[in-house]
Amino acid sequence: MNRTRCLRTAILALALAVLAGCSTTPPGPSPHPRRWQPRPGTAWQWQLDGRVDTRVDVPVYDIDGFENDAATVRRLHRDGRKVICYLNAGAWESFRPDHGSFPALVLGRANGWEGERWLDIRRLDLLRPLMAKRMDLCRDRGFDAVEPDLLDGHLNDTGFRLTAAHQLAYNRMIARLAHDRGLSVGLKNDLPQVGQLVRDFDFAVNEECAEFGECAALTPFIQAGKAVFHVEYALGVDEFCKPARALGLSSMRKKLDLGVWRQPC
Repeated sequence: MNRTRCLRTAILALALAVLAGCSTTPPGPSPHPRRWQPRPGTAWQWQLDGRVDTRVDVPVYDIDGFENDAATVRRLHRDGRKVICYLNAGAWESFRPDHGSFPALVLGRANGWEGERWLDIRRLDLLRPLMAKRMDLCRDRGFDAVEPDLLDGHLNDTGFRLTAAHQLAYNRMIARLAHDRGLSVGLKNDLPQVGQLVRDFDFAVNEECAEFGECAALTPFIQAGKAVFHVEYALGVDEFCKPARALGLSSMRKKLDLGVWRQPC
């Protein structure tokens, strides 16, 4: 067959494939499915202590990523729940299986919790691969989202000269790591930077904004159609539920140990 005839044959074959709705290129890997986007007012359970009680009748569970295996996540999924993976992104924890991977130079002052020390979030080069492995754990166990804790080191006495700019860079890195793995990600506290970070995060998690009169700072998330998962410890539900509902928050009272007990609004 001469080259002209070969070219005409190839063109004809391509045209027939297009008309038939076929693709002339081999299929590539499937893209990540659309990330889960929790809406304002979504009820939730937050349990970080003890064996997870899967009987709480809520659509969202937030549980420890290291201490709960893929079977627990599958069990919650079978019951129609979305599951958030709790990870500490701002402090080193001596009791985690990867604690030996953190260089000594990124470990700062104790943060008030036994076995924990603040991280030097300026060192993106050192912390990015460590946090990426933690995100891999969440993805591989089937979680839908991540709650990276302690994203507000710049507001604390960490032992490092952290600035608001350092925190923005670190928090955005954390959000990208989650999104690259198809996971939704929540902004934990860090209220002064809500306006700058609301587009980078899919929801927010807050502790005690009512006690300190700060809940209005979370309004940008609600306005963007993104849930704010909120807890109070010291205040009674009669003190914070009404204004929290008016703002659109997903609120409940918990004990500090974050066990099974909850008192929702």
